Amino acid sequence: MPKYIIEREIPGAGHLTGRQLEAILQVSNDAMANMWPQIQWEQSYLTKDKIYCVYTAPNKEMISDHARMIGMPANKINEVIEVMDASTHPSDHVHEEWYYE
Repeated sequence: MPKYIIEREIPGAGHLTGRQLEAILQVSNDAMANMWPQIQWEQSYLTKDKIYCVYTAPNKEMISDHARMIGMPANKINEVIEVMDASTHPSDHVHEEWYYE
């Protein structure tokens, strides 16, 4: 199933309290229960003014539908082409074209 990274622009996101984040997750999980197993949340990253979420879903439209259901923005939805990390691409095997001068 395709994997997507969702960029959510939320001013002050980095200052949300634990209680606020729990409330957001609860609303998201409640909505996702109605869409299971077609859409699944993997993880999220919190930054100063954005939350980046990783989901699997059959298509972008389902991600957009979920965002509308929970009342949160999905400003950018990008399909993941490949996952790269230290275990899949050790530094001694990194392609030269990945480096920019």
